[in-house]
Amino acid sequence: MAKITYVEHGGKEHVVDVANGLTVMEGARDNNIPGIEADCGGACACSTCHVYVDAAWVDKVPAKDDMEEDMLDFAFEPDAATSRLTCQIKVTDELDGLRVKMPAKQI
Repeated sequence: MAKITYVEHGGKEHVVDVANGLTVMEGARDNNIPGIEADCGGACACSTCHVYVDAAWVDKVPAKDDMEEDMLDFAFEPDAATSRLTCQIKVTDELDGLRVKMPAKQI
């Protein structure tokens, strides 16, 4: 289980426990966190679960694969260093304390 902080674009924080094996997107969905739409349900076929990973965590989350890199091209204002799709980040104990911030909108 990992405690993950989801930060809305306006700054409101939501701290939730997410079970190992789920994705960061599923943690948001299951806890009704606004700002992560996840239109494709986690298939890495859209960019509506886009977030910016806190700089302190960028090197701690698993690396992006080519499919995620391609989908991030469709995200709203992606950042090469911090943008991730939450459907591609699997929760483990090592992610306890992870912070992610939502963009102004999902497209």
